[in-house]
Amino acid sequence: MADDELAVEAYLYGFPLVFNLDQVLRYVTTGVGSNPKAPFNQFSHARTLAGPQDTFVTINNDTLYSMAQLDLSVGPVWLHVPDSNGRYYVLQFVDAWTDNFAYIGHRATGTGEGDFLLVPPGWSGQAPSGVTVIHVPTRVASIVGRWACAGEPDLPAVHALQDATILEAADATAQPAGIPSPDASVPADLVFWEKLRLWSQAFPPAPRDLPLQDSLAATGITQKGPSPYVAPEARLAEALRHGLTAGQTTLENLLHAGGSSPEVHGWKLTMHVFDYNLDYFEVGALDDPQFKITDPKIRIVERAGAAMGGLWGNHAYEAVYIMTYHDDRGDQLTGQRTYTLRLDPPPPVRAFWSLTMYDVPNFFLVANDISRYSLGDRTPGIVYADDGSLTITISHARPGDPAAAANWLPAPAGDFRPVLRMYEPAAEVISQTYTVPPITRS
Repeated sequence: MADDELAVEAYLYGFPLVFNLDQVLRYVTTGVGSNPKAPFNQFSHARTLAGPQDTFVTINNDTLYSMAQLDLSVGPVWLHVPDSNGRYYVLQFVDAWTDNFAYIGHRATGTGEGDFLLVPPGWSGQAPSGVTVIHVPTRVASIVGRWACAGEPDLPAVHALQDATILEAADATAQPAGIPSPDASVPADLVFWEKLRLWSQAFPPAPRDLPLQDSLAATGITQKGPSPYVAPEARLAEALRHGLTAGQTTLENLLHAGGSSPEVHGWKLTMHVFDYNLDYFEVGALDDPQFKITDPKIRIVERAGAAMGGLWGNHAYEAVYIMTYHDDRGDQLTGQRTYTLRLDPPPPVRAFWSLTMYDVPNFFLVANDISRYSLGDRTPGIVYADDGSLTITISHARPGDPAAAANWLPAPAGDFRPVLRMYEPAAEVISQTYTVPPITRS
């Protein structure tokens, strides 16, 4: 019989799989915000930059998304990418357990035209000459595509690139198997466990995680056949309900505390929260000890926190994300106050950087009067000082001073968490030689 602690451990282990595949299902059934729904093995292209209507955790406002949910039960799938003529883009490949296992794009493969063959686990065929094979670790996986876009006038050029990015199943007649549906008889507050049971069996984890999964058998997640959660024994149901609530609290506390990530000037330097993939390194993914969490307990918890707070985030070598909840006095950031952030110098990057505003606790973009959800080096009209520094004003109310208004990042009326993104960061960002100052209360 599962005890409470085992149930919490099982929740932290299984949360990334369940949370991730719930979002995969959103994309193929209803779509998400600006991304319309699209069936498996077809791209869904957002035609506008993300806004508050896009209820997806920590979504970015820098790029247009091109998303595809893969189901390789149909066999290999062809991918063609166009020549972006130097424009930054990335196609990030994420397996069912949220491992980032491949990258295509500006940093990883360049911006020229290219052809790839995406193949399922166990495939042993041979691709034609000139085609790069990408081995996908789980039958269902995601392509998370981001195209740099410099605002409304740039949209048509990005749309053309999106339309020239093509997925095509090698067997056009094959029908995707999809994601198993949970037993409708399972009580609503136990559905998480039924999803974890079904999906962990349909999409096995990396071999290194199988002993851990087997050690959680008392929760019922390894049981085959009929669901053990339709009418569970009272003690099991109690433990599972505790695991769910206590696990959620653990993850929320982790996000606020930053887990094992260091903190400098109030910023959580989450350069390594996506480093839990130790097993799958296809094109563009770096098999580098610098980007591996080797402690097994830390790795599992960081993976769960990364899913809750930034699902489908990139490795730091592609993009660094740092975030803060607190001002220079250690108090929670709130729209009831006015703050400044002086970047001197602005972040050193090979692509671009941005500071994006999110509410708490949902981590959604925040509606405001000027429809500005992020501010960065591509924001038109921002004003730099003579010494090259940039001072950003953060507040709920629009600043009265014209220079402050030009550099204004609107905040919600309540608590908030800004995220600084640095695409293709310079080495000094990852080494922490470059640091970002605290957000200062006025």
